[in-house]
Amino acid sequence: MKQDIMDILCCPTCKADLTLDIKKKEGDEIILGTLTCTKCHEEYPIEDGIPNLLPHEKHDE
Repeated sequence: MKQDIMDILCCPTCKADLTLDIKKKEGDEIILGTLTCTKCHEEYPIEDGIPNLLPHEKHDE
């Protein structure tokens, strides 16, 4: 994932901004890291350069 797309990404759950924590970078490509919502604090992994922005399922107990 390129860091430039942070301008257009938002949390799929609440639509708030995301923060980026980079664990591994190659050139200008983010290979491994985490996107975290600034409002609801959900975390979305970046693995092999691909952000997984699928909303988490809520389980009622």
